[in-house]
Amino acid sequence: MAQGWAQALAPTLIEARSAGIEAHGQNAIAIKVMKEVDIDISAQQSIRVNSEMLEWADLVVTLCDNAEEQCPVVNPHTVKLHLPLTDPAKIKGTEQEVLAEFREAREKVKQRVTYVLEQITA
Repeated sequence: MAQGWAQALAPTLIEARSAGIEAHGQNAIAIKVMKEVDIDISAQQSIRVNSEMLEWADLVVTLCDNAEEQCPVVNPHTVKLHLPLTDPAKIKGTEQEVLAEFREAREKVKQRVTYVLEQITA
């Protein structure tokens, strides 16, 4: 979701890539809730972060505590920022409860992406 928001909010300002400590493929619910705000993330895949990505990045933003703790050491030129968020994929409940959690996460991710964009353009 963060990559989708970054591309939608600042398509010419930054190049965003998304990765995690573990690869999970695609999440149909994340795709659905992002489509509700006219952002198509269906071509994105959850991939595992690698050293090439960390070498490329000027900024690494972690959203979950697990990623913050396990994210590989970044290069000296790379800024690391932790903006914690509960992973909606781990929420259990009815379909409507899970959708509500993903929608809430979508908005929180948007807030975090907006914050990062404000910091890099200040």
